[in-house]
Amino acid sequence: MPDSIYLDNQATTPTDPRVRDAMLPLLERSFVGNPHSEHFVGRRAAIAVEDARAKVAALIGARPQDIVFTSGATEANNLALQGVARSPHRRGNHIITCATEHKCVLETVGYLARNGFRVDVLPVDANGLLDPATVEAAITQETCLVSIMAANNEIGVLQPIEQIAAFCRSRHIVFHTDAAQAVGKIPVDVKASGVDLMSLSGHKIYAPIGVGALYISEESPVILEPLFWGGGQERGFRSGTISPALCVAFGAASNIACDELERDTRAAVALSNLFLEIVLAHCPDARVNGDRSRRLPGNLSLTFPGCDADRVVGALQPDIALSTNAACSAGVLQPSHVLLAIGLSESDAASTLRIGFGRFNTRAEIEVAAERVARAVNRIREHEASETAAA
Repeated sequence: MPDSIYLDNQATTPTDPRVRDAMLPLLERSFVGNPHSEHFVGRRAAIAVEDARAKVAALIGARPQDIVFTSGATEANNLALQGVARSPHRRGNHIITCATEHKCVLETVGYLARNGFRVDVLPVDANGLLDPATVEAAITQETCLVSIMAANNEIGVLQPIEQIAAFCRSRHIVFHTDAAQAVGKIPVDVKASGVDLMSLSGHKIYAPIGVGALYISEESPVILEPLFWGGGQERGFRSGTISPALCVAFGAASNIACDELERDTRAAVALSNLFLEIVLAHCPDARVNGDRSRRLPGNLSLTFPGCDADRVVGALQPDIALSTNAACSAGVLQPSHVLLAIGLSESDAASTLRIGFGRFNTRAEIEVAAERVARAVNRIREHEASETAAA
């Protein structure tokens, strides 16, 4: 297969070679050790895990002891939402979330709604933004949890989580944010933002798939119940043997993100602007979805009216990798719930591509990719027009 241009960095990022080099020694036979064992190789593995925990914590301005390692953001989101719902310390059974949340949040609150909880799923405006006043108005005496993602995984919109967190903190309501897309791409400070729970994902910041974390603030008004029980690892919140190699990879990726965030941001903005400029020169009716200023630097959601986006993706294989919607919806034939929530028709939602720019993309390949995408869109439009005329 020829070298391809990878533009799906919202789905997952390639493992940074420096991250790979940091984790590989822990996979060697000479380093074997369960980090929960008491002998010297176990302690050595545990030291590596704790060093990684400190690096992940530093990325978001947290204390190391506030970080609980998980298998990824989906598990972290479930631990946050179900952990509050199951807790005997919660004060009511009302949960507030947003229509454009990740599927794992919406599916989890849906499960809770079927099991005695009242759930409000709040709308967003045409730019994908949630009005903090809408959240404040929805809060009742029974509200135990508010969950609003920091950055959307499809349209890249950044929600005003600091304002929402302030409402919740003043009312002693747990505030959770899925920050998997935001962390490592924009500055995140859990203390300044006032969040109680924050979900993180390693494979969104150039670590391998399979590791994430949940930040749990010492000031959270509710103590979480675990999803499952066992040996009481990870402060009892997440039993089971954790992978030292994956934790070290997450830590290394976090450390690199701390050091290179500004450079990565500048590069992603430049590449996104270049891609959009070239595409609009050939497809002037293409539309950017989501707020243009409050968005991730490396995200573009583009609608090409009247063009089947799935056919565009197919026409670009195997040379260019991009997507029509979130990978969490892969294999699902329904239109993107995020695009419908911001007011797109089903036809326009089916005509939308998501392009994610990352650390390893170059100007040269973005120029090639943009030209190829524009040509594919126009060619497919011409073909679909001829099919319609023939019919």
